[in-house]
Amino acid sequence: MSDKSGFFERVYEVCRKIPEGRVTSYGAIAKYLGAARSARMVGWAMNSSHNLEDVPAHRVVNRKGILTGKHHFGGSNAMQQLLEAEGVKVQDLQIIDFQKYFWDPMKELS
Repeated sequence: MSDKSGFFERVYEVCRKIPEGRVTSYGAIAKYLGAARSARMVGWAMNSSHNLEDVPAHRVVNRKGILTGKHHFGGSNAMQQLLEAEGVKVQDLQIIDFQKYFWDPMKELS
């Protein structure tokens, strides 16, 4: 297993713990994993997770609550629809009241 695939699996482990109706950011996952400057690599992991049904990639957004990963859901509104089905309010591809829904792995998993 390469270092990259090991990192990706650690990202997926954190992602699997995000509760329904909550979201986190690429940077928050990176920081929790001790790689604070690796938010982009967390994004790559999310991009690579599309065949893993047990990884709720739709719950990972950018630090401003914007659905930046939306294009990895088939160019549709699937990411937004999945979040809304869990009770997360989204408008113009951004989570409304982001802090209300934000799940911080540093606090929740320590």
